[in-house]
Amino acid sequence: MRLPLLIAALIGLAACTFDPETGQFVPPPLADQPHPVPYVATKDGPHSIPAVPLEKVNPAYQRTIVANPLRGEAAGTILIDTAARFLYLVQDDRTALRYGISVGREGFDWTGEAVVARFAQWPTWTPPPEMIRRQPDLAKWAGGQPGGPRNPLGARAIYLTQGGVDTGYRIHGTPEWSSIGRAASSGCIRMVNQDVIDLYGRVQKGAKVIVR
Repeated sequence: MRLPLLIAALIGLAACTFDPETGQFVPPPLADQPHPVPYVATKDGPHSIPAVPLEKVNPAYQRTIVANPLRGEAAGTILIDTAARFLYLVQDDRTALRYGISVGREGFDWTGEAVVARFAQWPTWTPPPEMIRRQPDLAKWAGGQPGGPRNPLGARAIYLTQGGVDTGYRIHGTPEWSSIGRAASSGCIRMVNQDVIDLYGRVQKGAKVIVR
C-alpha cells in the first residue's frame, strides 16, 4: 500500500471504536450532515423555481441526513413529526433524510397512518367548498387552478389514502418558503419546491406514512 493511502486508512480507523466482541471497528455516531444539493434556482419543465434564500431559513429546516428516528420500519417509510415540523424519509436502519415542513394550522392538523397512493407534477389545485365558504375570493378556482409557480400545491403533490379512501391531505410543494417551520397550511404538509421534488423522486407508491 502506498504511504499516503496507508496514512488515510489509519486516520479513518482512528475515528472508529474497536468492538472486541465482533472484532470489527465501529464507525462513530452519525452526525447531522447537510445534503449536498443546494436550494438553487432551477427550471422544471416549463416552470422556473426561484432559489431559496438560505440565510433566512433556519438551518434545522434545510434538507439533512440524520440518524433514523424510526427504527424497525422499511426503507422508504415517511415519518411526519408535526410538532417539530420535520418530515423524515427512512433510508436504512441507521439513516434518514430530514426535511423541514409546514403543517396545518390549529384545528386543521391530523395524525395517524396513511399510504402513498398517487403522484402529480405541477398539480391542479381545487379548493374544497368549505374553504371557498371561508375565503369567497377562491371561488374563481372552483373549477381548479392550473399548475404553476403560484399554485398552492407547488411543483409536486403526493396524495395519501387511508383504507383506500382519499384523506384529502397531501404532501406538496409551496412557493412560500417562509412558511416552513410554522403551522400555516390547511392541514396538508408543505415543503419548499426543491425539497418536494427531491422527495417525489425517492418515494414509492404504497409507502407507509406515519403522522405524529
